[in-house]
Amino acid sequence: MYKISGNKSESIDPVSFAELGYQESDIEELLRRNIEMISEDEKSMLIVGQQVRNVHYGRSDLTAIDNNGDIVLIEIKRDRRDIEGRKESFEFQAIRYAASYATIVTPDELVTKIYAPYIEKYREEFENAALTSFELGRRKLNEFLEDSGAGKRFNNKQRIILVASDFDEQTLSAVAWLNSNNVDMSCYKLIPYKINEDVYLTIEKVLPLDNYDDYYVTFLEKASTKTASSKSVSRRLLPKIDTMLKWGVVNEGDIIKAKDYQDEGSLLGNGNVLVKGQEISLQKWLKELYGWSSVQTYVFAIHKESGKALSEIRQEYMEKLEQENNI
Repeated sequence: MYKISGNKSESIDPVSFAELGYQESDIEELLRRNIEMISEDEKSMLIVGQQVRNVHYGRSDLTAIDNNGDIVLIEIKRDRRDIEGRKESFEFQAIRYAASYATIVTPDELVTKIYAPYIEKYREEFENAALTSFELGRRKLNEFLEDSGAGKRFNNKQRIILVASDFDEQTLSAVAWLNSNNVDMSCYKLIPYKINEDVYLTIEKVLPLDNYDDYYVTFLEKASTKTASSKSVSRRLLPKIDTMLKWGVVNEGDIIKAKDYQDEGSLLGNGNVLVKGQEISLQKWLKELYGWSSVQTYVFAIHKESGKALSEIRQEYMEKLEQENNI
């Protein structure tokens, strides 16, 4: 990170969560309230559990359900030192917890074992006080699955997300190998910076990538500290609303509706929307409307004039570009 002052730039180095006095529980609470930081605009997630104890007395940090109906396990460590100091590897700990979630067969079982206790713990964050925690959990979970198109799919597989400010090479090597063998595991860096008294975070998705070769640690070579090229990363990233505005497939002033809602906002030139006189990001607006932890922004944001989701408009334009490039 650089601070720009006139024609001069000053490098700002990251700090560790330990130096800031942050505990793992602090990062856990930050993500519980702002899971969109690691869920991307292309995924919806509903947080359903925190510090869930399994039969072997392990505790998983955060538990969610995603728009595919799969249970997502989110495991957090502060810094690289915390990862390297563990007797049990970070990724294997997460795999053990994920294996216990594979035994959950029905949405009602998820509500009974995990979601209802979570709602009970944070009851003040939920409406419908007349409902029991189980009734409310069942309603919210079923609505989420149905609206996400996952009503007939539930927990066919489990996903794992590992979060830390930095990862050691052994963990990255193991996660890269697991991904290449169809285990859905992601690594996100939350990198803290301190500027005066304020703390800033940059978020970097490290894995999965298209090509894992840079992360494999061999027996004969020193551990690789290379990062994947920006080209490799960019192929995985779908264009955002700012790019769609540059393309001209949507325009400033267009009306954006929330899917299945009457609520709407006016698209601004910076990609945010103006709703009831307030400027707000698409993700935050939709998140508040649906009451989910994160929302598939481009699926649930509907371009009023065309009646198409932003994801449809984006896909059609990308296919058009591909056809033109192949001519």
